[in-house]
Amino acid sequence: MRPIVRNLIGLGGFFLIWEVAARSGLVSTLSIPPASEVLPRLVDLLSTEVFLRDVIATVLAWAIGLGIAIAIAVPAGLVLGSLPAVRVATRAIVEFLRPIPSVALIPAALVLIGGGPDTKITLAVYASVWPIMFNTIYALDEIDPLLVDTARSFGTSRARVMTSVALPHAAPFIFTGIRLSAAIALIVVISVEYVAGAIRGIGRYTLEVYEGAGRMDLVLAATIVAGVIGYLINEGLERLGRRWFRWSTVVGETK
Repeated sequence: MRPIVRNLIGLGGFFLIWEVAARSGLVSTLSIPPASEVLPRLVDLLSTEVFLRDVIATVLAWAIGLGIAIAIAVPAGLVLGSLPAVRVATRAIVEFLRPIPSVALIPAALVLIGGGPDTKITLAVYASVWPIMFNTIYALDEIDPLLVDTARSFGTSRARVMTSVALPHAAPFIFTGIRLSAAIALIVVISVEYVAGAIRGIGRYTLEVYEGAGRMDLVLAATIVAGVIGYLINEGLERLGRRWFRWSTVVGETK
């Protein structure tokens, strides 16, 4: 059975359980309306220009944040992974910053950066940097020293060894980190939109329809859209990883 068929069967089963739970009184229909009421609202939302603009705002902030995180994390990971002295010197500050949740930094970000898309992009970058950077570091830790020694024995410079030996070896690990960070960045962007009250975005929309009208059907419909976006991002990256790194088992292990 093809994966897409299994996914559709699982999704259908989820909606069926949701419908039965709501109709049987296991959950309050005021808090969680049945799926048969939410799905028509989903169709309506996808034909609404205002909501589509919110979706675009969220996806655009996600893409920018993830792109900046990659541009920061990969070089940082290569430096920390290849220079033990730098890695030791920065360990304390890295381990201090890494556990801090991005949502906890929203007040500070609002004071330092202000409102608007800059806040959600900045916090998405902060949250997304760590998986990519540490996957890059771990990849360099796993590289066969014989490969590096052989390259250096031919007079290859350190920079050349980094780009021609270390980086190709680390690429599947880096891509796995990007997949993890892609989901994290989307979660952070929508959370910041909801908590910090962004001008546009899926999180902002859910806040408005919940506080303004108490429409849980619209809230859940928007939540489904966010879930679909996350699924499509992960599925797209997974397919891309299998195509680019079919020679590696690292990408396949993250399915």
